[in-house]
Amino acid sequence: MKLAIIPARGGSKRIPRKNIKLFCGKPMIAWSIEAARQSGCFDQIVVSTDDAEIAEVARQHGAQVPFMRPAELSDDHTGTTAVIAHAIDWFAAQGQTPAQVCCLYATAPFVNADALRRGLAVLTETGSDYAFSVTSYAFPIQRAIRVTPAGRVEMFNAEHFNTRSQDLEEACHDAGQFYWGRAEAWLQGQMIFSPAAAPVMLPRHRVQDIDTPEDWTRAEWMFKALQAQTNDASQA
Repeated sequence: MKLAIIPARGGSKRIPRKNIKLFCGKPMIAWSIEAARQSGCFDQIVVSTDDAEIAEVARQHGAQVPFMRPAELSDDHTGTTAVIAHAIDWFAAQGQTPAQVCCLYATAPFVNADALRRGLAVLTETGSDYAFSVTSYAFPIQRAIRVTPAGRVEMFNAEHFNTRSQDLEEACHDAGQFYWGRAEAWLQGQMIFSPAAAPVMLPRHRVQDIDTPEDWTRAEWMFKALQAQTNDASQA
């Protein structure tokens, strides 16, 4: 059994009601549900939420909400792994045992069906515990600077001041879209960022964290540009 679990609690602080706020014409969570459905990867697509309104929106867009997430797993400090493990345990109690489980974020409108399919293939072919979306930094992290308390700047790695960018190792970061994992890895609380995980590389133009109103505006600009490009290609 392959399961998609979309965590979507109701207590978003920086962008109130972020999970169901309209993003380019649809509730934000609808984009993730749509990508999951189009991928054909999943036996069930489940939203884990503590919020009745989010649950209703999720159902309207084709997801299932077979349980409500308990309050102790819905605060600001609960990690994603515990939420996914709770959902797996719930299904096991119903006599259904997931084998591969994908944590798909509700605030990932740039996720698409192809990336989800690639993630499943990477998980299966590499024998990893996890396979998750990553992308490369646009600038060498070895040449990053910080602003000091005195209002000046200093390098994190001053030894690389004269190193050419092309001579520095490329660095990547979590793209914040999806995390395929084996059910036992989720249940055991194994770390995702570890040698037991494999990357699913995404282009930078398909990645945008959405944590602030400024992020939201930038994401809508990017999304509309991608939509326009797709429409132009289909009409060519």
